[in-house]
Formats: sequence, structure tokens, C-alpha cells
Amino acid sequence: MTIPVSRDIPQWLRAAVAPGAADPDDSLTMARALRRVMMVNGAPRQAAVLVLFGGAAQADPTAPGGLPADATVLLTQRAASLRQHRGQVAFPGGAVDPEDNGPIDTALREANEETGLDRTGVEPLAVLPKLFVPPSHFDVTPVIAYWRTPSRVWVVDRKETERVTPIPVADLLDPANRFVVRGSTGYRSPAFQVDGMLVWGLTGGILAQTFKSAGWERDWDRTDVRDLESALAAVGMVP
Repeated sequence: MTIPVSRDIPQWLRAAVAPGAADPDDSLTMARALRRVMMVNGAPRQAAVLVLFGGAAQADPTAPGGLPADATVLLTQRAASLRQHRGQVAFPGGAVDPEDNGPIDTALREANEETGLDRTGVEPLAVLPKLFVPPSHFDVTPVIAYWRTPSRVWVVDRKETERVTPIPVADLLDPANRFVVRGSTGYRSPAFQVDGMLVWGLTGGILAQTFKSAGWERDWDRTDVRDLESALAAVGMVP
């Protein structure tokens, strides 16, 4: 279940971080099931990612879930030269260091190292349940946070990261930008095609569940299932 860590939560984000909001009934269920199966191969490594939302603190009473028109979420695109997850769109984050004081500290430290983010302007709101990532054998803890005082962000190390950008949540919610991708093994994932990027996998699943829990979702065509490799090629990415 979700563990709230702040009481000063913007109204439009409260449903997204309410206890039980992250209990999945879609693709995230598969991620947890895979975690249980893969545990026989040894304990997974630990990591955390920062699901950082920005935008006006005041809710928009005319929008679903009160989502303000300027709401954003910070995304990165991994360098195409990396061995694992090359070119994939992700939240800032990474592996736990021994010196880290829990997943929030890990997520904020990694976000600073990847994007130059000033962590003092970030207010952590909730820690979500761990999700297993089979290819890298990581248990990933998502940390939802509010960007109360936005700071400049950029690509700190081009060997690791190709792009850092706040994406308008409205673009992700646009039904024209949403579909499902299916891999060659039958794996399915919610997907978003925005700003020349394909968002899928763990990142797409976390976003889809957050949007649903928060009440921001708009009706979209869940029967639109596309081949993953073709969807990646359409935005100039490689599997």
C-alpha cells in the first residue's frame, strides 16, 4: 500500500497518494508476480525513482481530479549507448547507495546527480510499494513528490542520460497519445507517445496507475495494441 510521508499535499495530488491508491489491478500486478517468481534466483538489488509532479498548488475545479492545466511530470531518456534499458524513457532514479537514508534519499540523490535538480525544492508525498524489474533484477521503489519550488534541470552526464524534460501531464492524458504495446514474449504495457518519446514499461505502468488513482484519466482506446518494436521504431528508438 501507499505510505504517505507528507500532510501538506496539493488537493489534486491527494487521491494519487492516498493509502491503497497504488494497489494495482493492471500491468503492475504482473510486475509484482514476476518479482515473486524471480526471487528464486537471489535477492534483487534495490533502487528508487522519483515520480515528480509540478504545477500550480491550487486544483482546477473544472478539470478531472482537479488537475491544473500546467501540471508536469519530470522524465529522462537514457543514453542510447547504455548496455541495459538504452534509449528508454524513465523517471530520475537509480540504485541504492549504502549511505542513503531510505528510498526517498535515494530518489532525491539520484535525481540530483542525473538532472541537477535542487532537492530542497522537492516535497516527497508518498512511497509506493516496490516493483520488480526482471531484466535488471532490481526492486524499484517509486517515490511520488511535488515540485513545490521548481529549479533548472539538464543532462548532467551524456554518457548516462540523453534527455531531461518536464512533460505536460495533459499531453500524456491525451487519448490520441495513449495505447498498449505488446512485446514478442506477450508482455503488455500501457504506453504514451509524447514529444518524440515512447513511454512504456515500468514508467508507463506507474504513470497509468497514478492517473487512474488520481481521477485524471480521460477515456482512451484500450483495444489499440501495437507491436513494441514498431512503436519504438516510430519514434526513432531501439528495443
